[in-house]
Amino acid sequence: MLLSRLRSRAPLRPTALALRSCSSHAVGSDTSKSTVRVRYAPSPTGYLHLGGLRTALFNYLFAKSSGGQFILRIEDTDKTRQVEGSVEALVNSLKWCGVEEDEGPNAGGPHGPYIQSQRLPIYKEAAEKLIESGHAYRCFCSSERLQKLRESQTRHGEATMYDRACLGLDEKEVEARVACGEPHTIRLKIPEGKTVVKDLLRGYVQFEHAGIDDQVLMKSDGYPTYHLANVVDDHAMHISHVIRGEEWLPSTPKHVILYKALGYEAPTWAHLGLLLNEDRSKLSKRQGDVAVEDFRDKGFIPSGLVNFVALLGWNPAGGNNQEIFQMKELEKHFSIDHVNKAGSVVNVDRLRWINSRHKRACPQPQLT
Repeated sequence: MLLSRLRSRAPLRPTALALRSCSSHAVGSDTSKSTVRVRYAPSPTGYLHLGGLRTALFNYLFAKSSGGQFILRIEDTDKTRQVEGSVEALVNSLKWCGVEEDEGPNAGGPHGPYIQSQRLPIYKEAAEKLIESGHAYRCFCSSERLQKLRESQTRHGEATMYDRACLGLDEKEVEARVACGEPHTIRLKIPEGKTVVKDLLRGYVQFEHAGIDDQVLMKSDGYPTYHLANVVDDHAMHISHVIRGEEWLPSTPKHVILYKALGYEAPTWAHLGLLLNEDRSKLSKRQGDVAVEDFRDKGFIPSGLVNFVALLGWNPAGGNNQEIFQMKELEKHFSIDHVNKAGSVVNVDRLRWINSRHKRACPQPQLT
């Protein structure tokens, strides 16, 4: 099995399935959660960009249209990528747009702390539980060894995956090395088989486990990776629906495996299509303004920008041709059933037109 995993050169790609052809158990298919709780969980790596605003806005609107709660959580476990002052900038940009959390670092709430670096003991406990149940193991491989392994696999046309050198270590040896303080990580043991996920926008999506690496869950510095912290916190905060960008779709089977291993109920997923430049390339800061602050500084007003972003992938139901919406109207009309999975082009001319309509309708003192 391991040999076949290593020789599989193709990267992990999800496979869409027709509903009638799916015989495997589908995870995340419950759309009748009694209480809708969603979250926006940015990393403090810079300013709020349009993609992040859309993710936050769609989560916020879904919560408001469903009588649910919108949670803001700061995922700051990757210390190497943090930008000083970015948390305040993110929060201020969301507030400027009228996207305000029901629970979060500033609002508080019963499921805090809402900053991951303040929750480290919770992740450590979950990782130890996974080791005890046989779903994870300690890895003592150095970064140098892992780099050489990747280079060798690349030369031989193999997938760059961990070779499980530490999986079979004797338990007493592991205990002795830990007791001596030897640096190590904790990895998820990917089981054989496949995972089928029901996505609200994409239907059933299948992932073969043979193409999934044994993901690092806890780094040698004692901080969790995104995958462990994300799953543990979504469970602890009773998140019912995870609405995020499609770039996170390949991570979903890892999260499903973690949910099962920890004995958690999985949420319902919806992965939004990419935002695109007008040439249909992926939206990038290198190709123009993408930060909320950029548009604010150029005179765009909150209601205009929010209206424009809401229409990047969503349209009102029933053939409604309305294009100009205030936030309260968006909260009333938004439905995840009318979100398109395809990529959405950011047309700045359309943004200017929508913004001009809002400016004409907005009393002059409120423009800033």
